[in-house]
Amino acid sequence: MAKIARLPDSVANKISAGEVVQRPASVVKELLENSIDAGASKITVSIKDAGKELIRIVDNGAGMLREDALLSVERFATSKITGVDDLDSLQSLGFRGEALASISSISHFELKTRTAQETLGLKLRYEGGVLAEESGVQGEQGTTISVRNLFYNVPARRKFLKSNATEYNHIYEIVKSFALAYPDIEWRMYSDDEELFHLKSPNILERLNLFYGDEFAESMIELSDENDYLSIKGFLGKPAMQKRKKLDQYFFVNRRLVQNRMLSQAVQQAYGDLLVERQTPFVLLFLSIDPSRIDVNVHPAKLEVRFDDERSVRNMFYPVIKRRIQLHDFSPDLAVTGGETCASGVFQSSSSRRFSFPDIPHRVSTTDDLYRNYREGSYGEVAAPGASLWYQPETSPPSRSSTGFVALERELREGSEQLASVLLSPVYNDEGVPNPKDSDPKIWQLHNKYLICQIKTGLMIIDQHVAHERVLYERAVDVMNQSVPNSQQLLFPQKVEFRTWEYEVFEEIRDDLYRLGFNLRMFGNKTVMIEGVPQDVKPGTEVTILQDMIAEYQENVSKLKLDKRDNLAKSYSCRNAIMAGQRLSLEEMRSLIDNLFATREPYSCPHGRPVIIKLSLDQLDKMFGRK
Repeated sequence: MAKIARLPDSVANKISAGEVVQRPASVVKELLENSIDAGASKITVSIKDAGKELIRIVDNGAGMLREDALLSVERFATSKITGVDDLDSLQSLGFRGEALASISSISHFELKTRTAQETLGLKLRYEGGVLAEESGVQGEQGTTISVRNLFYNVPARRKFLKSNATEYNHIYEIVKSFALAYPDIEWRMYSDDEELFHLKSPNILERLNLFYGDEFAESMIELSDENDYLSIKGFLGKPAMQKRKKLDQYFFVNRRLVQNRMLSQAVQQAYGDLLVERQTPFVLLFLSIDPSRIDVNVHPAKLEVRFDDERSVRNMFYPVIKRRIQLHDFSPDLAVTGGETCASGVFQSSSSRRFSFPDIPHRVSTTDDLYRNYREGSYGEVAAPGASLWYQPETSPPSRSSTGFVALERELREGSEQLASVLLSPVYNDEGVPNPKDSDPKIWQLHNKYLICQIKTGLMIIDQHVAHERVLYERAVDVMNQSVPNSQQLLFPQKVEFRTWEYEVFEEIRDDLYRLGFNLRMFGNKTVMIEGVPQDVKPGTEVTILQDMIAEYQENVSKLKLDKRDNLAKSYSCRNAIMAGQRLSLEEMRSLIDNLFATREPYSCPHGRPVIIKLSLDQLDKMFGRK
């Protein structure tokens, strides 16, 4: 009797499912790829119990006839290829013909489908890979697949699933990646009957803001490069948006989500010293290459690809990323676009002029360069001592009929008086602050909100709040990671009574609060005594800062996916930074700027907002029609 026997299809499918379906997120990925290949313009994802109880994908794609629907659940049955040569020109996401057979063999599987030509749809129900029901059903064009009780007949696999939070995160990441890769598709997602998002706009930047928080897209560096071999498009994150995980690195090769170590390492090396140790930049990159030059048939999960000439791909990919990063100094310039032409020596109407942040090519600037520019900026021409900064005619100006001009004149007069009397003079005459020397950098505070600094090439404007945020953020991260003593004991401890949700958050971050410098002692139910605080906390604000930090931390959790310490550092810096409207002495302004340029990434705050804007003399000359 032969010792070798052919395994039944039901057993073979369960074994195959071990590679194709590793967790609920694998099911979601395979079904979404089928929906996209079917030409769907609307896709809805619904899950329950993190996909263990239910995964349902609804699309409005082409749908299937009965014969195709029955074959789709058979192993190695596919409409994507007919022979091995088709792999060299593959345009679809799916092609192996294993997914539905594997999924149906380890779940209660239901398929509903209808084509545009049919008035009645088809319903197929499988249990453990065996067809249990076939019937007609009413429904819209497209396909709906429901997967219930995943791994119900493979308990050994089910027990290896992680917590609901972990499995949910994997599913969410998969759906998010497809929503970013296919902005032309309308996406909707539900978890336990709660709508998580509904994306209608095809604008990928709006989708980034939805997933990562308001104004996130404004911090993106757009990238586009193309040659006969490789096309690269997408977005790079500024170093201020570093992550300690690589989940927020998206690489798509021919719009297929892939994991490739060479691409990840090339990006990491391109950023170089701009990155903090063990942190990775956000990237969303789309690579287009001849399908014959890649092998997607590496693993049933189809997440890996191999290039036929990996060295050539890297030699083209790495310089593009490196050059784009080097040409971006992360401090936006204030430029004039449109309406800059002069006619007959007269500057044209300014109605079409606007400020923007241009992409200036062939320019490399570093933190050291800009800081040196700032330190040496005072050696330019200096106004004579005592010279007035504002022209004030002794005689009354002639009357003007234009009310708009009168209003503007009044605003300029009032603004100049305020700036001259409130902002400039007192700063230079504060007691205990020496008068600035001609060799010192020139600094002014505008409306107690912005610092204006003279630099050699023009001027630099700094937002004092976000600048201080950057300083406090990096200091907090270093203190927590290196366990540096940072606590200052209070003479009189302060009592804080938390609400229930505040106390839950406090318990979660309690250890890291201690590392940050908060010395806290329990004092009854949901009450703590603050006995010490970080040195940067202003006296009298200890209770408010702690409560605000907890609120900010919780808000970040709901909006962003951050490492716990990163979240805490952001919350701490945001709530403890110098606020807009706070007047600073000249010495405080100098100290803030020096500390800002001592940080690893002075050009953007921890949330991605710009800290520094530059305005060159050339740009000023253009604005005033000199050029």
